[in-house]
Amino acid sequence: MKVLVAGGAGYIGSHCVKQLLAAGHEPVVLDNLVYGHRAAVAPAIRFHEVNLGDKAAIDRVLAAERPDVVMHFAAFAYVGESVTDPLKYYHNNVAATLNLLDSMLRHGVRKFVFSSTCATYGIPDRMPITEALLQRPINPYGQTKLDVENMLKSLAPATGLSFAAFRYFNAAGAAEDGSIGEDHTPESHLIPLAIGAAQGLRPELQIFGNDYPTPDGTCLRDYVHVDDLSRAHIAAFPLLETAGAQHFYNLGTGTPTSVLEVIQAVEKVSGLKVPAKFAPRRAGDPPALYADATKARTELGWTPRFQTIQPIVETAWRWHQAKPKGYGDR
Repeated sequence: MKVLVAGGAGYIGSHCVKQLLAAGHEPVVLDNLVYGHRAAVAPAIRFHEVNLGDKAAIDRVLAAERPDVVMHFAAFAYVGESVTDPLKYYHNNVAATLNLLDSMLRHGVRKFVFSSTCATYGIPDRMPITEALLQRPINPYGQTKLDVENMLKSLAPATGLSFAAFRYFNAAGAAEDGSIGEDHTPESHLIPLAIGAAQGLRPELQIFGNDYPTPDGTCLRDYVHVDDLSRAHIAAFPLLETAGAQHFYNLGTGTPTSVLEVIQAVEKVSGLKVPAKFAPRRAGDPPALYADATKARTELGWTPRFQTIQPIVETAWRWHQAKPKGYGDR
């Protein structure tokens, strides 16, 4: 199938493009390169440098490409920034997504795969998190993702739009062949920050809180390899053949890993010490967040190939060791 990948030059989007090619599909990338990297997309893949806020440009791309499916990875995703500049997040994550959906429907494209987030759950009442858990976002980033989920729920019965929305936990790692990886500016993810600190390229790592009710006092999170995320999106394609289909899935390994365990994995893989210090807790950080991904395993036949933190870190280390400055375009 021809698949238009919005945000296809970003971290998760570029890995999904690579997996689409491996699965025999034809990806086409749409990205404004605000956070994405042109070098993350193979030169042979058709690329449209377009902002989803530009309705006319979206129309031109859809009219020219006529995709079978659209995948959306083009959201802004910095939680702290969403609190200080919520309008930026509502414009990009909600209004721009509405532009895309509106154009899709006018061009007869009714299959959609949406990159959502576990941040829609807020601070959950219990662990692990299932899809049935009440969604109560505690920041504008999570709220904008939930707003799009609700938009999709309304559009499906009214328009015949079929969609799958994936609620990610902590995306991590890099392509196994080392060709693409994680390069954010600014960087907020633990694994690249720890690797950069070990390499001497980033400041001493801050560990926010060591007095949580967890085995070692640091927060527990669910790290899922970016290629495993990508394969789940592609596995959903057959479910979109039914008009108006609505599917929601958690994507995580279900195995919680602490901040200190991530640091230990980086040190073991790299052979380097991670300089780190404890800092006060951050407001809104739950002690633990990890997924029950039974639904994705059952309905999609999805099983993460990377089940533990060390092999995930190994792929990330290979990328950062080979590309200490990332793609070098910032």
